[in-house]
Amino acid sequence: MVKVVGVRFKKAGKIYYFSPGDLELSQGNNVIVETVRGVEFGQCVIGPKEVSEDDIVAPLKNVIRKATEEDEDRHSQNKNKENEAFNVCLEKIQQHNLQMKLIDVEYTFDNNKVIFYFTADGRVDFRELVKDLAAIFRTRIELRQIGVRDEAKMVGGLGPCGRAMCCSTYLGDFAPVSIKMAKEQNLSLNPTKISGICGRLMCCLNFEQDTYEEIRKRLPRVGSIISSSYGEGEVISNSAVKESVKAKIKPLNGEEFIQEIPIEELSLISGSFEGTISDEDIKIEIDDEDEVIIKELFKEN
Repeated sequence: MVKVVGVRFKKAGKIYYFSPGDLELSQGNNVIVETVRGVEFGQCVIGPKEVSEDDIVAPLKNVIRKATEEDEDRHSQNKNKENEAFNVCLEKIQQHNLQMKLIDVEYTFDNNKVIFYFTADGRVDFRELVKDLAAIFRTRIELRQIGVRDEAKMVGGLGPCGRAMCCSTYLGDFAPVSIKMAKEQNLSLNPTKISGICGRLMCCLNFEQDTYEEIRKRLPRVGSIISSSYGEGEVISNSAVKESVKAKIKPLNGEEFIQEIPIEELSLISGSFEGTISDEDIKIEIDDEDEVIIKELFKEN
């Protein structure tokens, strides 16, 4: 086991493990740490704890010190400089007529490098832009192209649900999301219903997927014959949300009737359970104008 603390460098950013050494650290402390990019300013979001060596990426870097007032002042100054650098870079992009969208600027704590994050539809020849920026800022310049999900995380905003986007508030990493999840949760495969602000599948499809998978293992398919305290019947509809089915009960004496039955109170006589959906079961009806959107949704998330 190894003693570590968890440090985050950006709001809702990924958490990295560092060795606290002999320092007494607690959650909420600002710290100065050694990273592959150099010395960085971060916040301790996970207090000292023991983790398995398999959970860390070797070599484990050290926390240099708790952040002093001087460190915090310098960090604030860097944030102000980032705003100025953003405006300068925007002006230079327009001068060079480059087809790129500037998203964010980041100074390393020691001012050894300035990183400009941007999006673009294709490759961009920004060699002249880098020369101009290096002449202005007199430090190392890095232009880093990011994807639409990273753009949404940096910019932030409101999701379709009306709340602040998960990725910009608390999600440290993007979990894989697939169109299969939407189908297994009985959601409409309309691109406007299941895609987020970034244009990719909504991250929240992943939140309840394990629950849906477990329920579907016990949920009889439509057309299956089940037995219950009401008698035997045929399933005419089912609901993973309610964890129940509606069945057409055929009593030995009397008329047929429709009854909603919890899946805990029935047993399968014939047929099958919903289980997982195969790729062949996913059929999307789209107009020509939606074809491009659907192809984007199927991209790896």
